[in-house]
Amino acid sequence: MTTTGGTCCEVVTETATFGAVRPGRRIHDRALLDRFPPRAVPAAWPATLMSREQVQDHLTVPPFTQTGEWENDRRRGVRIVLGWLEDQPGDTWQDRWLAAGAEADPAADWRLLPLAWRRRGSEEEPGRRWREQVASGLRSLIAADVLRPGLAWLLSPQPFRIFAAELAQIRDPAGFAAVSACARAAPAGEKTTGTALRRIAAIVVAKGGGVTDICAGDCVELLAVAAETCRSRKARSPYFYQLLHAAGTLEASAPPTIRIIRWRGQPTIDELIDKCGIQCRPVRDLLVAYLTERQAESLDFSTLSGLADELGRLFWRDLELHHPGIGTLRLSTEIATAWKQRIKLKPARANQATGSATEPRLASGHLLVAVRMFYADIAQWAADDPGRWGMWVAPSPVKDTDIALRKTNAQRKSRIDQRTRERLPVMPTLLAYVRAAHAGTAARLKAAATTPAGELFTAGGQTLRRSRRDRATRIWAEDPGTGVRIDLTRAEEEAFWTWAIVEALHETGVRIEELTEVSHHSVIQYQTPDTGELVPLLHIAPSKTDQERLVVLGPVLADVLGAVISRIRDRTGAVPCVHRYDYHERKFDDATAPLLFQRRFGAENRPITPSAVRLFLKDALAGAGITGVTGQPLTMQPHDFRRIFVTEAISSGMPPHICQLIAGHKDINVTMNYNTTYPQQAINAHRDFIARRRALRPADEYRPVTDAEWNEFRGHFARRKVALGDCGRAYGTPCAHENACLRCPLLRPDPAEKRHLAEIILNLAVRIEEAQDRGQLGEAEGRKADLAAAKDKLAQMDYIAASRRAAVDLGMPAFAQAAARTTTADRNNASRTCSGGGGQT
Repeated sequence: MTTTGGTCCEVVTETATFGAVRPGRRIHDRALLDRFPPRAVPAAWPATLMSREQVQDHLTVPPFTQTGEWENDRRRGVRIVLGWLEDQPGDTWQDRWLAAGAEADPAADWRLLPLAWRRRGSEEEPGRRWREQVASGLRSLIAADVLRPGLAWLLSPQPFRIFAAELAQIRDPAGFAAVSACARAAPAGEKTTGTALRRIAAIVVAKGGGVTDICAGDCVELLAVAAETCRSRKARSPYFYQLLHAAGTLEASAPPTIRIIRWRGQPTIDELIDKCGIQCRPVRDLLVAYLTERQAESLDFSTLSGLADELGRLFWRDLELHHPGIGTLRLSTEIATAWKQRIKLKPARANQATGSATEPRLASGHLLVAVRMFYADIAQWAADDPGRWGMWVAPSPVKDTDIALRKTNAQRKSRIDQRTRERLPVMPTLLAYVRAAHAGTAARLKAAATTPAGELFTAGGQTLRRSRRDRATRIWAEDPGTGVRIDLTRAEEEAFWTWAIVEALHETGVRIEELTEVSHHSVIQYQTPDTGELVPLLHIAPSKTDQERLVVLGPVLADVLGAVISRIRDRTGAVPCVHRYDYHERKFDDATAPLLFQRRFGAENRPITPSAVRLFLKDALAGAGITGVTGQPLTMQPHDFRRIFVTEAISSGMPPHICQLIAGHKDINVTMNYNTTYPQQAINAHRDFIARRRALRPADEYRPVTDAEWNEFRGHFARRKVALGDCGRAYGTPCAHENACLRCPLLRPDPAEKRHLAEIILNLAVRIEEAQDRGQLGEAEGRKADLAAAKDKLAQMDYIAASRRAAVDLGMPAFAQAAARTTTADRNNASRTCSGGGGQT
């Protein structure tokens, strides 16, 4: 059963209502125009039905009249254009304009047509002033709504541009004023803003009415025309839609962003398989039917699309490329063996200078499991429905020995451990860099804001000159030595988000999708009944394991989230609600949410995407100059912070089962795989101890928490206080460092004890000198270690003090108190919840 037929994609080259388009370009927005229909242009309207005398009289009264020497040229241009159009066939001025052929070729100079009529056989060549007169006359006719050229003609480069400022004086001044106010408040360049305002003016000209009459369909139609006629990316920008939505001129049902309008939904299973380019139609239909059955098992879209790629492209399409005409699942031993050898390699990445065209495929074992499951499912389903699946039953080309992945998993664990060992030592360097970059860029921006244009200023360890070409929303500076211009506003913004992301990942170890889903409602609080101490908690929404959890906020993370909330608040003091796009599911969330990690793009707020997070990390590592053992620049992924967090937590004495709760793992074995440096003997001993304790403990001990036990838990927060600050060890765990608080990484120093710590440092210096004089070198080495740890704690005090001075009110949501009451009432649940976050207190 072999077939080589297939469907081909037809290229649309018709122009339809969009005017001239480039050959071979597909009009992708046809379906969008059906969902968001634009306004139809009527055949006639009052202004285009006026006589020539009425039009001329209408253009001689305000607001069309102008002052100065150009008024006579404008009137002369109006007479020339009206006279030229009168010689064209049609009942209205619009009909005559279309019949004149000025829009037939937007690349040609339309002014030559009325000027040729004006000469009427004369040999005199039209001068520049004649062309300006004709352009001014047509501009007046368009502003008076006598003519409505098409969007394709208005967007082409050759015709004159309808300036928004001129049109705003005549048509809907209030609407243009609202859009212009939003443009001034948005951090966009002058060219981008000017292009957006001209796009709005073009819609008003082509459709009639004012700015408030523009609908989402008109914007979609303009974007479709711009995609076919404009080559510049900036000319195809949807920024004008942001301005219209921000000004509130669009209809209430208009989506808040053009990205939602252009979203076509999740690809169907047919589209996922057709993307693989399978030639055998029966096998293609088989894969579609198989994935449809698997989709009924509640597979998420990410897993489904990955399975479609594995079976469609890496399995069957690879067989078709190497064995043309193949059409059966019954593979010979030679074909199966050759395929299993090919999948062990994949094309080398473009950014790797390995000198080889291929590299090992690390996930080949998972591909073999998917293919074996594919054959096994068909054999099982054939027993229930032989008429549908029986003809495809065949021996699996993947044997049991092929999927013995113990060695593969061991090699993967070794690679991950080595990756963590390389990145764990550089974390202090990375943190120090992002903190310094954040402080430096903020200082330079603040200093530049108070410095007159053209003057020098020094801030953040750098001397710059305030640029004379600033905008209201952006501040630029120049390096006096090289003359390079620097966008200080953008530099500060990128440094801030890099600092916030790195600190948040390092403090919580959350997954990247969990970080991007943190909202204002995720910050809640718990108040202890006896002492009244507020314990801030971070609610992590369900993600990969569909389990929600609470993480206790440390001082550093609380400062970070406070700075983020203060930065993204709007004029009303509220955190803006945005639509988040799920890149795994390839869909927008149904409802908006006040996400904390969001940025301002033009006139709208957008969530920070995972790709942007990776770019921030890449730039931070490059700026810090961090390299690997080979001397090449070191790379880090957001998930590396998660492995580092687990490794540091367990190495600091946190029990693995507590770390499992904080990390949100279903199985403690996953947590152990994340750990790199924890001794295997200690892991096995601890797990054996937990198993024995659970086996020996009577079942009646699994009971509600008693008052004494609850008071013991609450007292943990009061007993954390030590001489220099607070101890951050987990609840129910003894001190793992024999009360050597000065060296303990779990000590959170209190800036109020800075004087006490300074006395300790001075005393240690004296003791070191005394030990060296007495020849007690071992004692001197021990005190030197204490001195280094004390200086490190002193630096932490300075950093915490600086962060507290910039702290802001988090603006807790009202329902947080309800959560606190629930936690207090249900002590058993509270004990388990707070114990899961005890390692972060």
